[in-house]
Amino acid sequence: MTAPVSAGAQKSWVVALLLCFFVGVLGVHRFYVGKVGTGILQLITVGGLGIWTFIDFILILVGSFRDKQGQPLAK
Repeated sequence: MTAPVSAGAQKSWVVALLLCFFVGVLGVHRFYVGKVGTGILQLITVGGLGIWTFIDFILILVGSFRDKQGQPLAK
């Protein structure tokens, strides 16, 4: 039996990194961390022509990327 997920649960660093790498140009990693507005912008602009996605990938990789509540991603 698994524990229920609370609204304040930290998002996984690994999941965000993999989402950014494989479907980052669609903004899926931003939807995952709760940043729906910027996720839609990435979807419309194809990840800022890839530049925005690349920057997000680096930020996630070094641990500087935060979720909507400003919490770091859980490693």
